[in-house]
This record gives sequence, structure tokens and C-alpha cells, in this order.
Amino acid sequence: MTAHHAIEITLTRPATPCELRRARHAVPLGANADRTRLLALQRAKTPGRALRVLRHRLDALLPIDVLTTHYPDRQGCVLLNVTLSHTARTAIRQAAAARGQRSRDFLRHTVTAAVARHQEERARHLANQLEGLLPQHSPEELLLCAASTLLNHSRPLRGPNKGVGRGGG
Repeated sequence: MTAHHAIEITLTRPATPCELRRARHAVPLGANADRTRLLALQRAKTPGRALRVLRHRLDALLPIDVLTTHYPDRQGCVLLNVTLSHTARTAIRQAAAARGQRSRDFLRHTVTAAVARHQEERARHLANQLEGLLPQHSPEELLLCAASTLLNHSRPLRGPNKGVGRGGG
């Protein structure tokens, strides 16, 4: 069965209006406001094939950095499609061989570990920031302030007075 797969396209720089026009003739695309991220639907049997087909169709038309499946698969993973230089591919192959792994498995484990480290580092940084605030503020004050900030941040701004409708007067 052939399904449609949502693919996110991250560009190395904003696409020009001319590049977007040409690419839209090849594939229907949605672009974000600064034209650095695009979204496309691609028919294919598998998400991996959808990434490869889209890369083939758009590579010469846009400054593509990374293609990713927009929705996680059943295991909670998104697929990445990145064009690597010959030197990078060789280094990955050698590192994988040294560990007795296939290149794709080595790369998947390496990227997954790097993302996990990054998330842990961000959580540690946030915890340290909060710890620094505790001597001056109670946990209740911090929680109330965080909740208020998050609620106000998620609401769209209305009118010339940004406080209108948000209790800001």
C-alpha cells in the first residue's frame, strides 16, 4: 500500500522566491515565514523511500540541509536524510567497522546518544538556574511565576496594547 508521508525540509539558508516557485512546480510545499523550513507530502511505500524520492526531486532546486519525517514512527523515532561528504562517510564506515556495527546502526546510536546528552544538559542547566533562584524566592513563587509566564507566552498578542485580554491592563 502506498501512503503519504509528511516530510520536513530544513534549508541551509532561506529559499529565494524563485527557488520556492521552481520547487513548488516539482512538489507542493508549505513554507514557514522565513523560508528556512518547508513541509511536503510524499507518496511512497515507506518513510525512508519518501525521504529518498523527495531528496532526488528537490536536491537541485533548493539548498537542502536535512530532510526528516514529520511524525515519529511506531518506535517514536523520526528518520533523517542527510547528504554527507565522502570524507564523513568514510569516517563513519571506519568507526562503525571498529565497533563491529553497520554504518547506519553506528550513526543512529551516535546521534541518539548525542540528542540524549543534549537534553540532559539542558535539563541540568534549567535545574541550576532554578536552584540559583531558590535563595531569593519560595518554590511556590517560582512555580506561580513559571506557570504565569508559560500561559502568557502561549497566548497570541492582541491589539496595540499587548496586555489587553491577559490581565495586563
